[in-house]
Amino acid sequence: EQYPMFHQRKRRGAPGGVRPTGAHATWPSLRRGAVTMQGGDEFISSPPKKTVRFGGTLTDILLKHEKGETTDFELLKHQLSDPDIKDAQIINWLHEFRVSVAYLTKEREQLVSILLKLPWLRRSREVVEEYLGFLGNLVSAQTVHLRPCLRMIVSHFHPPRITIREGDVDISDSDDDDENLPENFNTCHRALQTVARYVPSTPQFLMPILVENFPFINKSERTLECYVHNLLRVTVYLPTLRLQILELIIEKLLKLDVSFSPQQDIEDAEETAHNSDSEEKSTEEGLFDMEDEERKGNKVVSSSSERMAHPLAERLDILMTILFSYIKDICHVDGKLDINNTKDLYRDLVSVFDKLILPTHASCHVQYFMFYICSFKLGLAEAFLDHLWKKLRDPNNPSVIRQTAGSYIGSFLARAKFIPVVTVKACLDLLVNWMHKYIDNQDTGANAYCDVALHGPFYSTCQTVFYTFIFRHKQLLDGNLRKGLSYLQSLNFERIVMCQLNPLKICIPSIVNLFAAITRKYQLVFCYTIIERNNRQFIPVVRSGAGGDLVQTCTNPLDSFFPFDPYMLKRSKKTIDPFYQFWEELSAEDLENLKKPIKKGTSEDEDDDFLKGETPQNDGVVGIAPNSYESNTRSPVSSIGSPPECFVPYPQ
Repeated sequence: EQYPMFHQRKRRGAPGGVRPTGAHATWPSLRRGAVTMQGGDEFISSPPKKTVRFGGTLTDILLKHEKGETTDFELLKHQLSDPDIKDAQIINWLHEFRVSVAYLTKEREQLVSILLKLPWLRRSREVVEEYLGFLGNLVSAQTVHLRPCLRMIVSHFHPPRITIREGDVDISDSDDDDENLPENFNTCHRALQTVARYVPSTPQFLMPILVENFPFINKSERTLECYVHNLLRVTVYLPTLRLQILELIIEKLLKLDVSFSPQQDIEDAEETAHNSDSEEKSTEEGLFDMEDEERKGNKVVSSSSERMAHPLAERLDILMTILFSYIKDICHVDGKLDINNTKDLYRDLVSVFDKLILPTHASCHVQYFMFYICSFKLGLAEAFLDHLWKKLRDPNNPSVIRQTAGSYIGSFLARAKFIPVVTVKACLDLLVNWMHKYIDNQDTGANAYCDVALHGPFYSTCQTVFYTFIFRHKQLLDGNLRKGLSYLQSLNFERIVMCQLNPLKICIPSIVNLFAAITRKYQLVFCYTIIERNNRQFIPVVRSGAGGDLVQTCTNPLDSFFPFDPYMLKRSKKTIDPFYQFWEELSAEDLENLKKPIKKGTSEDEDDDFLKGETPQNDGVVGIAPNSYESNTRSPVSSIGSPPECFVPYPQ
């Protein structure tokens, strides 16, 4: 059974590339286990054809070399290094080497190095099968050569580079556009499985080599794509390496993700590309009839409009698409969710999340692998929320990790369509009860003042609750307004807002503004007096200075971010969008309604009438998200998919 095949595609700005044939066509055979040798044993057991060559038998040559006679040995090396060596010659030499591996000790590593450089992959099936047999014999008899063999195999995990010269000048350097590339990858994995079968300790020697050979992020898109794809294929037949390989890949993706400021950089690049395309079209109009989609055979290759204009974003988009496809196909067997496979992969991904994602600030896309796997089953989403909740409430964790865990909880509850309102309420109950207990312990003590250095996790939890409330309040009130209001009143927002710790001073202004407007509408709490007082103080934040003095600053030290803000990578976002809650832009009528408090004592019938037109669309809610106080004091460049700095006038 063949592993998934790539098809060749030409890309604008790239000499060629490999691309999975569909959104999830990258990994159709992953779950079925390892690839068989496909008749290799029959071939290996058959005698090779004899061909004319110089010198005696291999055994004679090696024995003479031990005695100091080097002429035939040097001739042997010369023949093996010949770039024009024929298939029949390779087969005969390999057959002799297979029965003479006892002579290939460490002293002859130079000869083994020449053998490992033989151009075996692009040869006939007979050469390939003989070479695989040779590798198996070599590593089983001489484990000293295990590392060089593994390095040779891994070196073929991405396409070779070809330099085209004109005279003495290199005019291009691009990926080899070999049509046999998919088959070469399949053969490499068969070689790796052969070695692993003979040497059980292969995984521990292989992992450092996989790390060393990972391409730099400035390498071509195709090189990165092929290498990551092949790394993930290794996890299928060497499952003990899966966690380490996932860590390696996600670490590299994180470096890509934080190497540019996604929203601004991506928008600027897209705008520049759009303007450039518009100019080209106006110049060439009437001269050419261009199609966006290029067909090769019966397959439709991705249109140029799917490419990200930002080169690093384009690389990240390709690699995230592969990661999502891998997750989907590992977790599904014959189109149905395999709960055991899914749980095992979830545990590995949570481990990577804790080690790499939680401590990384300002990543915008990579963390979505957790969002995606949690979409498969509600139990996974609830397990992830519980995991974050334990991180948040554990005082032994560093404050920054606790605050980040809070941000993840709020952003996940707000953005994940697959989380039902009953789970949202359960999470709000946990968070709000913890906040009230925190206030009980702090509000009358010596530290009962607004200091984010002392109370960072508390402020992060407040912001999480406010943010979740803004996104989910319509659903919390849906169906029965009176019952919904009774639940919200039981949360006692008034005590939280009025406490000495003054969370409205610390939380992002756009969140505070919307929270104040919505809670006023439903008469849950009146925040504007406190907001006005904070504004008169220029949003100062009191922090303890080194000498114990009180220092005022006008920045937002909570340094909040919302990790599941709108996903911006064009290809991979198609995987996320069906499960994602977008912000519903507030209409003029909505803004007007926010200024009108509802009247108490409304009947249930009137409640239902009131709710008509107010029920949230499941595909519309906000992404308040700039990462600092300063960026929230003015409207963002683009608020598509996120709540803008919404100014709701104070009640007169």
